[in-house]
Amino acid sequence: MTNTLKIDIVSDVVCPWCTIGYKRLEKAISELGLKDQIEIEWQPFELNPNMPTEGQNVIEHITEKYGSTLEQQRESQQMMTDAGAELDFKFDYFDEMRMVNTFDSHVLLEYAHNFGKQTELKMALTKAFFSDRKDVSKKDILEETLLEVGLNTNEALAKLDSDEARLEVRQKQNYWKNMGVNSVPTFVFNRKSAVTGAQPINTFKQVLTELLAEKA
Repeated sequence: MTNTLKIDIVSDVVCPWCTIGYKRLEKAISELGLKDQIEIEWQPFELNPNMPTEGQNVIEHITEKYGSTLEQQRESQQMMTDAGAELDFKFDYFDEMRMVNTFDSHVLLEYAHNFGKQTELKMALTKAFFSDRKDVSKKDILEETLLEVGLNTNEALAKLDSDEARLEVRQKQNYWKNMGVNSVPTFVFNRKSAVTGAQPINTFKQVLTELLAEKA
């Protein structure tokens, strides 16, 4: 079909606004009846590429990275929780929550793309982290999530030890950085235009309608 639209979504699995943005995009696509005309590919972006294996307490991390007060963080968390609830996604913030390293998740998302299960795995990982209080940097959690979406766990987890697979993710990260992507989520349409941030559903509707009309 020539009248299709490719959307690259540059994001991280521990980015709350990436989840909200995608869920709004998904709703826009559904309400416009465009599911068969949209192709989505997730692209890797690490919010915290230097995050150590043990991770860091989220409150401590946000304070250190952005200078946000505890009160500001609580307000922000409530805002995200409310936005998620409107989209049937549960954000379950808690005091012991830890920010974790997500590189392995991105390696597995590249693997999942080969089987048409990238979006499914992406949402399963983000649900594990935000809704189920799970550490998505741990191999047992990654294995559990792969099983959940029906992927071959042995084959997928072997990619984590593959220099080639890891290099591919690094190269993709560098590609998008070189294209000027420095915040997520970023939604790139047919590699020609982009919007950043968790845009309202109506904004996504307008963008999709205009772009598909141009292609037609």
